[in-house]
Amino acid sequence: MAALNDLINQVEDKTLRERLMQEAARLTKQKKFGLVYEEHIPECTPLYGIEIKRGSTVAKKAGAINDVYRVTKINGDEAECLRLVSGESETTALTELVPVAKFGEPIYPALQPIDKVENAPDSDLWHTLIEADNYHALQLLEYLYPKQIDCIYIDPPYNTGARDWKYNNDYVDSSDSWRHSKWLSMMQKRLKIAKRILNPNNSVLIVTIDEKEYLHLGCLLEEMFPEANIQMISSVISRKGAARTNEFTRVNEFIFFVMIGNCSIIPSDNAEYALEGESIHWQSYRRSSAMNVRTSRPRQFYPIYVDVRTNKIVEVGNAIAHDVDRFSVKQLPHCEAVFPVRDDGTEMLWGLTPNACRNLVEKGYLKAARHTPNKPQLYVIQYLMSGTIRDIENGVIQVTGYADDGSVLASNIETKKIMPRTQWNFDSHDARDFGTKILKNVIGELRFDFPKSLYAVHDCLLYFLADKKDALIVDFFAGSGTTLHAVNLLNTEDNGHRRCIMVTNNEVSYDEARRLTTQGFQPGDPEWEKLGIARYVTWPRTVCSIEGHDINGVPLKGDYLANDSDGNPIPMSQGFKANCEYFKLGFLDKDDVALGRQFKEILPLLWLKAGAIGKRPELHGETPDMLILTENKLAVLVSESSFMAFDEQLDAHPEIDTVFIVTDSEKAYREMIYGISAKHTYQLYRSYLDNFRINARR
Repeated sequence: MAALNDLINQVEDKTLRERLMQEAARLTKQKKFGLVYEEHIPECTPLYGIEIKRGSTVAKKAGAINDVYRVTKINGDEAECLRLVSGESETTALTELVPVAKFGEPIYPALQPIDKVENAPDSDLWHTLIEADNYHALQLLEYLYPKQIDCIYIDPPYNTGARDWKYNNDYVDSSDSWRHSKWLSMMQKRLKIAKRILNPNNSVLIVTIDEKEYLHLGCLLEEMFPEANIQMISSVISRKGAARTNEFTRVNEFIFFVMIGNCSIIPSDNAEYALEGESIHWQSYRRSSAMNVRTSRPRQFYPIYVDVRTNKIVEVGNAIAHDVDRFSVKQLPHCEAVFPVRDDGTEMLWGLTPNACRNLVEKGYLKAARHTPNKPQLYVIQYLMSGTIRDIENGVIQVTGYADDGSVLASNIETKKIMPRTQWNFDSHDARDFGTKILKNVIGELRFDFPKSLYAVHDCLLYFLADKKDALIVDFFAGSGTTLHAVNLLNTEDNGHRRCIMVTNNEVSYDEARRLTTQGFQPGDPEWEKLGIARYVTWPRTVCSIEGHDINGVPLKGDYLANDSDGNPIPMSQGFKANCEYFKLGFLDKDDVALGRQFKEILPLLWLKAGAIGKRPELHGETPDMLILTENKLAVLVSESSFMAFDEQLDAHPEIDTVFIVTDSEKAYREMIYGISAKHTYQLYRSYLDNFRINARR
């Protein structure tokens, strides 16, 4: 495409040139370049627990979720439905139907409190678990935290063909010829919203994947985050490996790091070290790449004169032309003219130009070491790289003297962490010992395959959040809940105040679904829901890890592979000083919202939007004219007629950071917020309704 633009710019006719540019831009939008895949029909989401009304869009629980009906009439326990694809009418029992929402349709979410765990009553830090389809939960997060998320860590389904994920409520197995494009469609929809909630100035997206989809995922990330610095590393998760028929035994997986804005890597305790007293490292000054031959750069082939009696560099000659024989250059008494020549006689390049080389010699940053006799290059020329030079000049590396040849003698004066490498092979990242075993010790019988090592997730977060103790982290493929567990451990290590929001559905496994179906149960039944991942795995793990016991109340055994901020081991039985709310995503009638009839249902959203500070407020009885919630640092004006009293309360409580004002009038809202000192103000219910209307158009 770049070459095409270059050619178009050579067109002299301005009108024609602009037309060609427009057509080229149109072709680019049609995805004829880069990653190309089939964009499948919009996904549908079952909304279990939502009341079926006349006009509801529904599907049969036992049928395809995208085979939808419109309810035309309700007669007692039955519904008359119009099948949208064929126009046929039929009557079906309400118990056999489930409301559905198509992606792209406006939805008006609410959070229904399910449970909570509170192990830090004096802390205002509250994590969140949301049971939901993650697409609609992401739409909600865009309303709550646009451009505010510091880190997203996700472990999406790997699409191995082993019925490990669903598209449109159907398992996608290896026989599905569209499984790769279905997976890409699923990921692309979610990453679009993820990008809108990440802080564009400084944030990171971390995605784990295996070899089945890493190529597709890499292309998708490059396409969606062109401005980011993207790097992939390989991580050993099982040294014994997972054997596969007629395939190499799999011991690793891959992790993509999408670094946005000023995001930078922070070396952690798992990094390698340059130790105190360790001498500096000298690098070969001769270029080694096959591309760096003499003819490629005319200014970097020149003689360096070394005194054969002292091995001291006495002079740096000027660059010589390509057609000049190196043996014809001037000779100096008692000196060897050293050129960058490989052992096979190939003439290469020096690392820098002559003037830069002379500067290195003057400061003692370049030296000559005697080479093996009868080599084309009698001496090996070595130099200090820019990072080492910078550390010397900043005092991190101390110069202790100079050698006889004039080169510096120096060593590290402090322990210095070195950047982590692209191949991770840490004992603590073993998924069996520090994923499966940890989870099994908490909940007993597992209904979740391949949980991540707690410390693998911990280290991913630490590399980017070590200096962000108030970071906001989101995991919208939360699975077994490892991310929140890792965040709590990280907070305990450094007294951090990082907050985590996890999103997971409540699906049961393929085998479990078959067994439940044969027993006469269906999704939405209590017997079905209690075995879903959110309720059987994610939430119990969250409660138990925070309180320090297993699901039977027995204290957890052993210590974490980490120390607290005082350097003491962290017993698992100690739990974590943390709190967490568990919600299920529900949906509201937009007309009821606009009329203020569902304020109680929206209040948890307002608490989250204000930062989830302190214990979630609850409303009992009639809705008051105003709410002044100092513990939560938020206030809500429900009745405009009470504004004067509301304003007085705000003056008396300057700790309130977030204010919501319920009014239909944009003018009245602007007049009321004038003079309010709170950091954030929002108009209800307009900001809420507009957000999800906008999301629908997207």
